Amino acid sequence: MDSALVTRFRQQVGERLIAQRRADAVNGLPPMCSEDERQFARAIIAELLQAYAHAELTAGRAAPDAKNEETLAAAVHAALFGVGRLQPLLDNPEIENIDINGYDNVFVSYADGRATTAEPVANSDDELIELIQMLGGYAGLSSRPFDTANPQLDLRLPDGSRLSAVMTVTRRPVLSIRRVRLAKVVLADLAGNGTLLPELGAMLAAAVAARKNIMIAGATNAGKTTLLRALANEIPPHERLITVERALELGLDQFPELHPNVVALEERLPNSEGLGAIGMTELVRRSLRMNPSRVIVGEVLGDEIVPMLNAMSQGNDGSLSTIHANSSGQVFARIASYALQAVERLPMSATHMLIAGAIDFVVFISHPRENSPAGSLRRFISSVREVVGVDERVLSNEVFAPGPDGRAIPHVPLACLDELVGYGYQPSGGWI
Repeated sequence: MDSALVTRFRQQVGERLIAQRRADAVNGLPPMCSEDERQFARAIIAELLQAYAHAELTAGRAAPDAKNEETLAAAVHAALFGVGRLQPLLDNPEIENIDINGYDNVFVSYADGRATTAEPVANSDDELIELIQMLGGYAGLSSRPFDTANPQLDLRLPDGSRLSAVMTVTRRPVLSIRRVRLAKVVLADLAGNGTLLPELGAMLAAAVAARKNIMIAGATNAGKTTLLRALANEIPPHERLITVERALELGLDQFPELHPNVVALEERLPNSEGLGAIGMTELVRRSLRMNPSRVIVGEVLGDEIVPMLNAMSQGNDGSLSTIHANSSGQVFARIASYALQAVERLPMSATHMLIAGAIDFVVFISHPRENSPAGSLRRFISSVREVVGVDERVLSNEVFAPGPDGRAIPHVPLACLDELVGYGYQPSGGWI
């Protein structure tokens, strides 16, 4: 296939789509939905292919046959709405991560731990940047720029994979894609693949049913989002869920049979004039005015932690979130450091009181290296802490601690044991 021709048609179709968007806005017409845009693009592609065939015949060259035209049209459509030459990698269910350091340095890692290189995904770094820009234009709820003024991009691909890209701060454009697995995952699935032991699964299910506020912690790529989905899928379907994310990835609204009443809020970045931004802090506050049964914050990375903790401690029980940390015990210091960034500027003692009044459990998920004692396990929950009070600092008990293989097993009795028993948890009593 002539990749230069695909690039040319993609640019022409993209320009026509942008022009149509602007014309609709000027005429006061509502924007086209995603499917309408795709159909409109197909019509433009067919028109361009017809003009191209006519030009080839006029020049005395052979025009593409029906099969080649169909292949070319599919490639142009994939370049616009899919991921272009990345698609074969994303179509491989065994691939877990894709890292691209410049268009011709492509590295993939597999679910079984293998790592290898792959074919280039573009013909140049400039074409790679154009591909990322096109993805930013069609992913999420609003356009996400990727240029010298906005050299960072985070978004969710149509298949749910997480994409992160940077430019100008590196010698060449860099793109990383983390595959999302088991989007419709429940705690029983995680018990089946070894992420947690059945008793811990039963305890967490009871904690969700009892509307306990749970913070999931771990390192990058540890599986925090997958665990968050599994916990969220234990929430009864009659509850109204509001999710708040920097880039849509939870996808709870994609399964109406589990959660028919979900509103997914996504942070909006500023436009080229620096206007129109809607940050996480504002979205968390907005979510509280939308009659939520529970608020789920995909990942806490800054001052949005204060309105979230306030929500947890003022009646929005049963909230869930994730945070980066190296251990379950470090989570409270990490939350306090984020709270210091907030406009409220709470003193440290007040911050710890807020944390203790808001969070019930911290669940830590580990991602061991191959040479670790638990290296045969890909990811697993290794620790669960229950917040029990505050005395200048947050007080907590490690109710589930690492067992012989690293996975969390009962360590000390829960302070809220009687309550969780009322929601179906039957402890083994095998505390260390």
